Amino acid sequence: MRLLFVCTGNTCRSPMAEAIARRAAAERGLDDVIVASAGTSAWEGAPASDGALLVAMEHGLDLNSHRAQVLTREVVAAADLILVMGPHHRERAVVLGGDARAHLLTDYASRGQQARPVQDPFGGELDIYRETFDELTQEIAKVFDRIAAERGAGPA
Repeated sequence: MRLLFVCTGNTCRSPMAEAIARRAAAERGLDDVIVASAGTSAWEGAPASDGALLVAMEHGLDLNSHRAQVLTREVVAAADLILVMGPHHRERAVVLGGDARAHLLTDYASRGQQARPVQDPFGGELDIYRETFDELTQEIAKVFDRIAAERGAGPA
């Protein structure tokens, strides 16, 4: 399974989500899950933001090698599941061919019970990045619970 996280600049939310999801997949023994991220308005090759780097580091994750990539038709086509941070990100993924594979992260994680955007920490204080990291961690755990349940190997 190829999982893609999408935000605006691919420097805060989606790189943190990518790193969190990689670790969650490894912890659950889901070796077939490949995780990537992209941004609808990314500056190609930009590093993760300082806030994202620091908060990820606080949680034992390393975003030093992350480089932003633009969400393109090819990136969308390569993904089996596209999880976006806000409705406008989903709209862009759909335009690029993602339609049924593109979901708001919180909507997919809650099975339609809590559709809401994930807070954008860009330009905010470190505590805002921490809140976003915690929210992403919780939502991604629910995503992997759903994936495991749909595969018949875990909690519903």
